[in-house]
Amino acid sequence: MTTRPTIAVTSLLAGGMLAVLTPLATPPASADPGAGPHGEAFQHGRKAGVKLTNSKITLSGSGLRGKSDGYKMPNPCWYEPSMSAQEARDLKVREKKESVETGGDYRPDLGEFSSKLDEKGSWWGVGYNAGDPKGEACASGRDPLVWVPEGDTPAGGITFEQLAQLARAALTVPQPTIKLSPDAKSYVNLETWVWLDQANQAPRSVTATLPGVMSATVTATPDKKGMTIEPGTSPDRAEVITTGCGQTGHPYVKGGDFTCGVRYKRASIDQPRKVYTLTVTTTWNVVGNGQNLGGGAVDPFIYAPLNYAPVQVNAQRDVPVGEVQSVVQK
Repeated sequence: MTTRPTIAVTSLLAGGMLAVLTPLATPPASADPGAGPHGEAFQHGRKAGVKLTNSKITLSGSGLRGKSDGYKMPNPCWYEPSMSAQEARDLKVREKKESVETGGDYRPDLGEFSSKLDEKGSWWGVGYNAGDPKGEACASGRDPLVWVPEGDTPAGGITFEQLAQLARAALTVPQPTIKLSPDAKSYVNLETWVWLDQANQAPRSVTATLPGVMSATVTATPDKKGMTIEPGTSPDRAEVITTGCGQTGHPYVKGGDFTCGVRYKRASIDQPRKVYTLTVTTTWNVVGNGQNLGGGAVDPFIYAPLNYAPVQVNAQRDVPVGEVQSVVQK
């Protein structure tokens, strides 16, 4: 008997951060805006996830592998602290030199960057989620770099809520792994115990961190109301027992009370593929929390818990149900 997932999902992580942000204006060929490592937690099967570009934000946590529900950030681009005045001027000098040496026409205005050397503040750059189809377009509609005086925040600057949305977009939860007893085949009126692999039901979390500024953690926890069971047929053919399922059900115990599972009343011989398709659904509650890492320039710091819509995932098992034949002798 095989486990058949309802949605196949592949996810991966390549954490890291860019040392500097390269502007989105047309630079010389050697200055690739997408060069260098960046955080990635993308679920290709649902075309959803996070792929950080031009950003120092990192992603970490146990929730980076699992089943995505397709959540997307409302606004997939933002400004974040990027470079000091000196770092930005040095970068522009290098870019101008490389452009001249290669015969290019990229000529950044060095005066604009030199004028900030004696001011208190920093350059903020545009970061965006390239995992969202709208991310690049969102970023291209903004100035690549903006000067921000010390203690200020630019319009569109990264907020805790947006950082939490990044973590939420990267969050995945595991598909339930169904266990049955009897496992290979059940029979009419026999108690079919149903439970889940408890190791797959531990809480999952993702933390998005803007180093030295703030972090946001989004955590998914199985709902205490527990799992639900659909037997794959109508009530006249199957009785579902869920009085003692809890979050994961209970492994079969010889002589134990049957409190979570299905009692099939009719054989499956007349069903498509001669089996019933049993479905188990788990619900995960999702909450976000934040932490100030000392970056007082970023405002507002709103660290009240954020509640997101629950995530539901399911899995299926084929259950062939036979009928015990009796022979009566006269």
